Amino acid sequence: MAGHSTHHSSAMLTESGIPRSYGVSLYFLTMLFFIWGFITCLNDILIPHLKAVYSLSYTESMMIQFCFFGAYFLMSLPAGSLVNKWGYQKGIVLGLSIASIGCLVFILASVINLYAIFLTALFILATGITLLQVSANPYVNVMGPQETAASRLTMTQAFNSLGTTIAPFIGALFIFSGQGSHGTDTSSDASALIGPYLGIAITLALLALLFKVIDLPAIGHKNNDLHHPFLLLKAHRNLALGTVGIFLYVGAEVSIGSFMINFFGLESVAGLSEANAASYVALYWGGAMVGRFIGAWVMQKLAAGKVLAFNALMAVALLFAVLVLEGNLAMWAVIAVGMFNSIMFPTIFSLSLHGLGDKTGQGSGILCLAIVGGALVPLLQGVIADEVSLQSSFVIPLLCYGYIAWFGFFNRDNKQSG
Repeated sequence: MAGHSTHHSSAMLTESGIPRSYGVSLYFLTMLFFIWGFITCLNDILIPHLKAVYSLSYTESMMIQFCFFGAYFLMSLPAGSLVNKWGYQKGIVLGLSIASIGCLVFILASVINLYAIFLTALFILATGITLLQVSANPYVNVMGPQETAASRLTMTQAFNSLGTTIAPFIGALFIFSGQGSHGTDTSSDASALIGPYLGIAITLALLALLFKVIDLPAIGHKNNDLHHPFLLLKAHRNLALGTVGIFLYVGAEVSIGSFMINFFGLESVAGLSEANAASYVALYWGGAMVGRFIGAWVMQKLAAGKVLAFNALMAVALLFAVLVLEGNLAMWAVIAVGMFNSIMFPTIFSLSLHGLGDKTGQGSGILCLAIVGGALVPLLQGVIADEVSLQSSFVIPLLCYGYIAWFGFFNRDNKQSG
């Protein structure tokens, strides 16, 4: 963004080198990261609740994540094309509007009490969030010096983690409010979901109106190669490797969060009720939030690739502990993975986009396509949980982090991550 920064004197720059005119815009964009983090993490509460209501297997309950993150796979490239044609701001407004409609379909599903309608609502909701991801992530990436892009995206992702930290508490308060003292779900239907999703629908609609009227800085998003996205992968090896990294990271992070409540309910682990287990899920996501604030500072000092490799290796070690230990040690080991997840998504994202220039928008679309890992990896873990055991199924995210450690090592000398 040198072309933009040259128009600002040093007095017009913040301490981090970001033009002051971008500062207010970053505050508004940070709100988006918070809201989609909140919505995404509510799935971790939905899964055990709907599993109990509809007597689902682990594999069947993972259809929640399959439909939610499957939207990223089907809609990311169309969303990238739309953002390149209309611009980031219009993409954000449309994304918020579609997500609001998805929440209203959720309410319909709760009234009809049909699992298939819930899955449809999740797909619509995730389509809106896909548009937000494709619009907001590259917007933050180019809103300031390239050298601090990973740090800047990590900071906004910290507020995404704030949303994921609060969601389990709010979700448990509303969704598990009808639970008996022994953790048995006394609700025979999904009516407990109406209140939370009505509130989210209204919030999203108000945010859409806000982003329609506020004045965001115009940032170039030229892209002349929209029809050949996979040629871009072939031409840029690091984008291709990073796409696999995003697939596996999102898959691992989502999979762990999806199974935590049921895992903590095992007698060999903690024997917790769903309502009590939900607060520990908040610690998993809260660890990611704390780690992101720390990581935003650390990666101004150290090469982003080295930090990524270290964090991924720590996640591997903790998940190995989950596989071989029981009781509180196994419970706290899986919770601690959240701290090391902290910088992974924004760091892989920024390292993958490095050097793409005016193809950054399209590269972002491809990376968001890879978020489909959140649909497929939990489904695979669900199959293993059904066929072998829930505890053994954590070998799947362990393998995912192994690849991410290698990707970080591959990029160990890449300090500039814009």
